[in-house]
Parts: sequence; structure tokens; C-alpha cells
Amino acid sequence: MDKIKIAIAGIGNCASSLIQGIEYYKNKEENDAIGLMHWDIGGYRPFDIEVVAAFDIDERKVGRDVSEAIFAPPNCTAVFCPELPKTGVIVKMGHILDGVSEHMVNYSDNRRFIPSTEKEADKEQVVKELKDSGAEILLNYLPVGSEEAVRFYAECALEAGVAYINNMPVFIVSNPEWAAKFEEKGIPIIGDDVKAQLGATITHRTLVDLFRKRGVKLERTYQLNTGGNTDFLNMLNRNRLASKKESKTEAVQSVVGQRMDDDNIHVGPSDYVPWQNDNKVCFLRMEGKLFGDVPMNIELRLSVEDSPNSAGVVIDAIRCCKLALERGVGGILHSPSSYFMKHPPKQFTDDEAYMMTDEFIRGLRDN
Repeated sequence: MDKIKIAIAGIGNCASSLIQGIEYYKNKEENDAIGLMHWDIGGYRPFDIEVVAAFDIDERKVGRDVSEAIFAPPNCTAVFCPELPKTGVIVKMGHILDGVSEHMVNYSDNRRFIPSTEKEADKEQVVKELKDSGAEILLNYLPVGSEEAVRFYAECALEAGVAYINNMPVFIVSNPEWAAKFEEKGIPIIGDDVKAQLGATITHRTLVDLFRKRGVKLERTYQLNTGGNTDFLNMLNRNRLASKKESKTEAVQSVVGQRMDDDNIHVGPSDYVPWQNDNKVCFLRMEGKLFGDVPMNIELRLSVEDSPNSAGVVIDAIRCCKLALERGVGGILHSPSSYFMKHPPKQFTDDEAYMMTDEFIRGLRDN
């Protein structure tokens, strides 16, 4: 089958894990392909994906082959596929806007973004690159809080006529005005804010759902996360946190049943710990009442490598988006969005979302 041609905005840790994974699974068979939710989606396997265009703003990545750029600082995720062949795709200078937080200048070079001195690409140049490369889908991997930059690339996708997968918490797919623009042009979109394979959000949601199904009254809960990648460094600027906090909180609130008071639920990043690098540690506490109003609580510590934890989910999202393109389906892909993303336009339980996505893959649902 033909390759699924993707473009990526933001060659950070998440892009690194995705690109490593595409190569890594070339040497695997279905029966030993650990870490995938689906080996085959519509005839497409994990390695049937090709990066044909890439954008970043860091001087250590711009101008380099994608296969090299994904290992350049400040990327710090696990290297599980070090031998990557040259792709022939050179990372192009993107458009910065609000993509770099000012407080980063206070940190060492290997931890922060260093903007390239190359001239920034305008919309016309990005659109031309998307068209000339033959990209079918644009993946957004920009830093948390990049509201203006995310909208810039969403506009580029619209103008170039390519599908859009929004992996971070700026609300495009779940914003009715933006969704309507893609619907009008018949362009499929999946978003917002990728839900990791087995991360803090999916674990928290699963336990909340368990409480509800077992008749336990959830009274208070928190989810505190620490990490040492640029995502956590970015989030030290609390002004960039609003949409991230909303996305993570609503992902939990949506499965509670009866909405919790704001004072009784706290979900969000806690602190930046440089030596953790791309390792994310989640501290989760839930307090509730059992039969007879007898109190109980549960505490959990989860440690995961953050970026590989999302890559398998995105590989599935890419292939679902390709199916929509082949079927002529545009606008919001509700089933994949509800299963793969924290803040989809419509929230469902994870069991419901799983079944809906399976039906979408088998062609039993349009979106």
C-alpha cells in the first residue's frame, strides 16, 4: 500500500518517539509487536507512515535531516531506535509567535529552546511546503501554551487542504468555530490533546469509572505530575497552563457522573525536575466513601517515559485519519477523538470510545 504522508510541526520529544517507532516496528511482526493498540488499521501497519515535511524553530534542528533533528537538544526522551536512516526531509524554519516562553532564557541551553536566526516562515511558505511535499496530514506537536502558533498551523492545514491532528491542549477540534471551518472544507480533524497509552489521565479516568461502577462516592481527588522535559519547563509559566489544566481536569470530570466541586478536584502539573528528563511521575490520591458511609482512600504512584507513551496512540490516530481521507469523510472524527484525546468535542467513557473507534475502523461508523 502507499505510505501515509505526514507533516509535523514541532520536532520535540513526542515527534522523536513517533519517528523512532515508525522505524522500530519495521522489524517486528504482529505477534511480537509490544506496545501497540492496533497492528493493522485499514491495511496500514505502524511503519506505513512517512514523514515528508517538518517544521521547528530551534537552531539545533532547523536545517538538519529529520533523522538527526529528533535527537538534538533539548530533546531528552528514551532512544529505543538509535539507527535511523536518513529521510531526506530537512527540518524547515517555522513561525515562532508564542511558541517560546520568555522564562526559558533562565535555563541552560540543553534544557531550553534556542530560536534559530533564520527568517521565519510565513503562511504562504508553510502552505507551499505542505502542498509540494504531498503531505496528507499535519500533526501539531507545538509546546504547551502556544495558542497563536497552533492557530497559525491550523490555518495552514486548512489552506493546504490537509488533515489535522491536534496533539496538544489548544482547543481547535473542540472549538465549534474552528471545527466548522474544517467541516466546510471536508477536511478530517482529530483532537484535542493526546491521551497517553497508559498515563496519568487514562489511569485516573479508569479509577474514577471504577469508583462509580462499584458504588463508591468519590469526594476528593488530586493528580500531581512532575517531569524534566521542555513540556514541564514550559508549564512553569502558569500563564501557559489554562488550556492544559482544563483539558486534564475535564477528562476526569467527564467520567465522575455527578460533577465534583472545583475545591475537591485538582489535576495538573506540579513541578519541573530537570534530572527526570522525559520521565513523568504522577502522584494520584482519591478519597471516597464505601457502604455505610465508611471512608476509604487510594494512593498511586505512576512512572512512565512521557513521549513514547503517546506515540502509539498517535500512530493509531494517523491511520484513522487516513481512513477518513480514503472514505471522503471530513470534519470532526468523533470516535477516534474520544478514544485518543483528553479533550474531544464529545466525551465518552473509555469503554464506549474504544467500541466506537473499533466500529469506525471497521467502517460501521462515519466518524
